[in-house]
Amino acid sequence: MKIGFDAKRALHNFRGLGNYSRTLIKSLDEYYNDNEYYLFSPQSKSSELIKWSEGLSSNFSTISPEGFLAKSFPSIWRSFLLKSEINKCHLDVYHGLSHELPLGIEDTNTLKVVTIHDLLYLKFPQFFSYIDRQTYHRKFSYSCKKSDIVVAICEQTKSDIVKYLKVPEEKIHVVYQSCSPDFYYDKSTEELSRVQMKYNLARPFIFHIATMEENKNTLGIVKAFHAIHKNIEEDLILIGRGKKYKQEVIKYIQEKELNDRVKILDNVEDKDIPSIYQLAKLFVFPSFYEGFGIPIIEALFSKTPVITSQGGCFPESGGPSSRYIDPYSTKDLSNAIVDILKDEALQKEMAQKGHEFVQKFHWRNTSNDLMNLYLTHL
Repeated sequence: MKIGFDAKRALHNFRGLGNYSRTLIKSLDEYYNDNEYYLFSPQSKSSELIKWSEGLSSNFSTISPEGFLAKSFPSIWRSFLLKSEINKCHLDVYHGLSHELPLGIEDTNTLKVVTIHDLLYLKFPQFFSYIDRQTYHRKFSYSCKKSDIVVAICEQTKSDIVKYLKVPEEKIHVVYQSCSPDFYYDKSTEELSRVQMKYNLARPFIFHIATMEENKNTLGIVKAFHAIHKNIEEDLILIGRGKKYKQEVIKYIQEKELNDRVKILDNVEDKDIPSIYQLAKLFVFPSFYEGFGIPIIEALFSKTPVITSQGGCFPESGGPSSRYIDPYSTKDLSNAIVDILKDEALQKEMAQKGHEFVQKFHWRNTSNDLMNLYLTHL
């Protein structure tokens, strides 16, 4: 088969949708390398992501805009000119990996697939400007209408697509996402020690990683930690980019004089993140809403106990052995942290059962599910 992907996120975004795209692409390269693959994306300016794309097999070709207009306005190329590129390649499948399909896609003779990750802009409109909400709604609605298949990354997202975008349920197929295989294997003692020294992780710690935005509830984590920090020995380690909301988190840490117990690590190399997960005693992820929650499965693959939110997609990604709390309740979160940290047997049980559960998200399984979906609709 000839399969094309919208690879902008894969070649331009370091986490979130970028990770989803890279993991999906690399998994197909690993397990289905008898196909031809085309990555449609403006040229990357990141040496790290360029190196990643160059590491793919010879089955992959990257197609970028050519000519002054297309290079100067890559968004125009992605929206209006990509249809002709798809036709030139005679694709069997074109898959928009991040909510979008190019205009005119209906005029191509290819199986049209789009992945919808979440409908955050509809469920939490207060986090988005009016213009952003309108733009997202136009793109999402168009893609769902013109596609042959809508891929939802979990059952919760599927339900949201039916409810908010009125897409027929039979058109939507759940294909779970995986995480990088870097999280699948135990790191050596030497590697763990290197990362521990590099980031000055001398004390045992609780871990959280996510972009610092309101819906991620980072401030709620710090407030819960403040309530119990005198009763536990563990520090709190946070990783995440952010703007205004991140400054609110930093301000709270300073006001409560938590600087010696709460550390925000900046400029962490991606290659070191799996070791930080494995060094952590506990991973906390009390987000208000997610499309799926990749950090949860990263923690479970790392054999680290997880506390996350009740409802939504969280039980799908966290499984039966994670601890679920009300993300709006600081007390609920702080009590759960103490309960788990004070019980080593419980920590071991959560780590073992969580690791068994998360194997369903191994990229061997997720790539097989996706390929079967393509084949059954051609």
